Amino acid sequence: MSQGPKSRTELDFLTAVERGEIVSQMTLSKRLNIAVGLINAILRRAMHKGYVKVKQAPYKRYAYYLTPKGFAEKSRLVTEYLEDSLSFFRTARNQYAELFQAARAAGVEQIVLVGGGELAEIAVLAASAEGITLLAVIDPESNQEKLHGVPIRARLADVADVQGVVITDAKAPQKTYEALREAAPALQLFAPPLLRVTPDRAALAEQASDAEAAE
Repeated sequence: MSQGPKSRTELDFLTAVERGEIVSQMTLSKRLNIAVGLINAILRRAMHKGYVKVKQAPYKRYAYYLTPKGFAEKSRLVTEYLEDSLSFFRTARNQYAELFQAARAAGVEQIVLVGGGELAEIAVLAASAEGITLLAVIDPESNQEKLHGVPIRARLADVADVQGVVITDAKAPQKTYEALREAAPALQLFAPPLLRVTPDRAALAEQASDAEAAE
């Protein structure tokens, strides 16, 4: 079973309260980067299911503790998360391997990755397995010089002789794809199916707008 956002949030919550520290809901909100209202809802649900107990502490604060049932639930969610992560890794690696194979078949060998983070790391591994030498990873937010031996650059313009681009931007893949298509129309662009990039989205949006106007 794939772990959805709700299960991941529950895992983060149970992990945060596992030590039984004296904290406030505001503290948990900041740690998990989610709204206090959601923290309250998750806490009530966890208490109702018997995962968490709450004890009042001095100065109107509270100590949250995992019950044995809570520890068991956390272990289950960890297993589910790891299985889901492994499945994602395999899917992403296979899709990037297929992209590199397609690029080679099209005669595109001077390739850069656009986008940092986990997908870039997976793509670098896939490229290595396929015998593809990457020119660079474009990641303006990185403060590192290399990613697994591949140079990191802030801009595509900083890399010479680029023939193709593989999208590894998980934050805004469609926006990145369209920006590259407009800025460098001569380049071959590749994006794995998992990013759900629509190559002709602008044309489709225009058609939909024209159809709506005609009604």
